[in-house]
Amino acid sequence: MQPDAATFERVLTRALGAGTYADAFYERRVTRTFRLQEGRVHEAGIGISCGVGIRVLVGDRAGYAYSDDLSESALLETARIAALIANDPSARANAIALPHDPMRAPSLYGESDAHALVARSATYVDMLGRADVAARALDPRIRTVNAFFTDEVQDVVIATSEGRYVVDRRPLVTFGVQCTAQGTERGTGFYGDGRRSSIDFFLECTPESIAREAARIACVNAEAIATPAGEMEVVVGAGSGGVLLHEAVGHGLEGDFNRQGTSLYSGRIGERVANELVTIYDDGNLPGERGTVTVDDEGNPGEHKVLVERGVLRSYMHDHQNAHLMGGRSTGNGRRQSFRVMPQPRMCNTYMPDGESTYDEIVGSVKRGIFATSFAGGQVEISKGDFVFMLAEGYLIEDGKLTAPIRGASLIGNGPDVMNRVIAVGNDGRLAGRYYTCGKGGQYVPVGVGMPTVKISSVTVGGSSLG
Repeated sequence: MQPDAATFERVLTRALGAGTYADAFYERRVTRTFRLQEGRVHEAGIGISCGVGIRVLVGDRAGYAYSDDLSESALLETARIAALIANDPSARANAIALPHDPMRAPSLYGESDAHALVARSATYVDMLGRADVAARALDPRIRTVNAFFTDEVQDVVIATSEGRYVVDRRPLVTFGVQCTAQGTERGTGFYGDGRRSSIDFFLECTPESIAREAARIACVNAEAIATPAGEMEVVVGAGSGGVLLHEAVGHGLEGDFNRQGTSLYSGRIGERVANELVTIYDDGNLPGERGTVTVDDEGNPGEHKVLVERGVLRSYMHDHQNAHLMGGRSTGNGRRQSFRVMPQPRMCNTYMPDGESTYDEIVGSVKRGIFATSFAGGQVEISKGDFVFMLAEGYLIEDGKLTAPIRGASLIGNGPDVMNRVIAVGNDGRLAGRYYTCGKGGQYVPVGVGMPTVKISSVTVGGSSLG
């Protein structure tokens, strides 16, 4: 049974006996998952998790404990343990007062009725079957089709020692398809999409369209040639190219790395960190996007943040603790995977707005280079900004035209260095509309990425043939 205001007051009062700030995070999450493999549904399940996490802060120290027993006695014991971990002997408990009724976060997610968010099992199975048929029908080279669908509703209640008391409902639907194709080589392709919405999202973005895109990518990669290696011009595609922005720059602007001095952006607010063509936003207020948060996991509203403006660093992304320690305020970026872990500063929807060049102008200006359509993964060293990203789909650019698809390609560089080498930004910016989940500190949260078509003057391209 969900704790009420009076219970939260008593629990937070107990927790605050050893700290300067305390909060409680209640979560009930219901997730349904269906998976298809080789034309058959081989997994169907429902998962339910429920519990409360309690945090106590003392300066840069934090005590955290959680319980899936929602009785008041268990929560009081959880609060006592969190307080012991924080362990500030000078703290004195003051009675916490919360509003009688919690504030309801305004919905940015569309459908808010939980009963309408969960469809019948037959609907999920039908969607998976339609995807299988559509992928195989696209091209006879398709050999295997795997697909999955998840439908999730997360209800949260957040109460803090500062008197914040808020409830939120967060739906999330995701549909993904992976295909393999046999051509000159064996190619793979994955495409997924989803939103903070109901299953009705897939009336517009249909299982067939997702499956055909996955199959198309697999067929492209089945005929791809070896990637030429060396320094060359790179054009990063609109939408999915935003993964490069997210990883190479975004993580370095999260508050904890900057407070600890481990980010190369630490202490550089107001300095130029990119070409003046580069502006970067992080936004928690985009209706329906995967990274949208009406309130974050500390109860603070999601915001539109200007991180970099015309090449100048303007702000970091903060949760409560890091903002307090740096003399600022939360920017609505305190996010966590579940009630079992503490929040961290995390991105929401990170993207670059439009520039003035057209796609045709950008591609047409490249004599020989690489077009990076989308990325399959990579890694970045926060303290230096060095990164390596693998391409999921890419092409050669020769004499201003996209020619052969390439395989085994990677981009190797440094985030600030690459952002200073941006020499054209397109007017075709968009959010990727794909299935993106960000990992940090062992936690995973849904995010959004996006950008226009961008031209970079020189990037090291890793490949298996001479450039």
